[in-house]
Amino acid sequence: VSVLVIACPCALGLATPATLMVGTGLAARRGILVRDVQALELMRAVTLVAFDKTGTLTEGRPKLVDSLAAAVLAGMAPGAGPVTDTAPAIGRATLLAWAAALQAGSTHPLAKAVLRAAEANKLAVPKADGVRAVAGRGIEGQVAGHALKLGSSAWMATLGVADAALQQQAQAWAAQGRSVAWLADVPAQGAPTALGLLAFGDQAKPGAAAAVAALQREGIRVVLISGDNRGAAEALAREVGILDMREVQAEVLPGDKAAPASPARQPARPVAQRCEAQRCEAQKPACGHGGRRRERRSRPGRRRRGSGDDPCRRWWHRRGHADRRPDPAAR
Repeated sequence: VSVLVIACPCALGLATPATLMVGTGLAARRGILVRDVQALELMRAVTLVAFDKTGTLTEGRPKLVDSLAAAVLAGMAPGAGPVTDTAPAIGRATLLAWAAALQAGSTHPLAKAVLRAAEANKLAVPKADGVRAVAGRGIEGQVAGHALKLGSSAWMATLGVADAALQQQAQAWAAQGRSVAWLADVPAQGAPTALGLLAFGDQAKPGAAAAVAALQREGIRVVLISGDNRGAAEALAREVGILDMREVQAEVLPGDKAAPASPARQPARPVAQRCEAQRCEAQKPACGHGGRRRERRSRPGRRRRGSGDDPCRRWWHRRGHADRRPDPAAR
């Protein structure tokens, strides 16, 4: 019997990329997108995972569960008289119809919930003009001759919209884990007026609590970052097993969600986050890549190594100087 044995290192070279392709493909089917192989490799050293709320830990299909018009709360008959010189006293139906008019062309989950509710109630939705989305805040436009704004409590506070009774109700809904949106009339001239509130509810995904628990068993710190109000964010955190409310960041604007999670409490261990090249350069001795940077003397006509290929310029990296960062305000 003759036996021929061939030892080929190419087998390992082919198996590794094939395994990565299969693994990232299976992850994509489950909604996990991996940017590149380097990010996947660095994930083994991650000590913190930051989750978004809507559509990540929740199903992302909120429903309109309640609404309240300011006129109804004040005991006024809708349309009986003006709340101010420019803002009318409207009822629940008009409140919902005007909110639907602003969001007629939006694909936001909350907008879809409003449109479904308006359709279910067979409301006549008027046409809105000059509609404009305000990132992380809400939406604005002209409806029935009124300059309307629909958005978060934080946005209304910056606009000077104040209503003690509505504020109390908004806080009560937030404590129940509801997402709350305000509709206000904000004319160019004159004081803004709150017209009513909309409350939304969204359910946690069936596997969200199990995923959080699995990460925590591995010693990985889990943080929730949401643009929603603090009450809704904390309610979901408790539901999925994030019991330390210091790990919950609420009312975060979209552009700020990529910032380091809980910077004041970052441990001096590797964390998956975006790197700032200037910061790593300033803190080179403490940087996790400090000992791996290749700095060679430049020869005439040759680009210096260690600048363009600096690992600290990559999107994900292992950062070990979280507790020794310079004050951003001083930069």
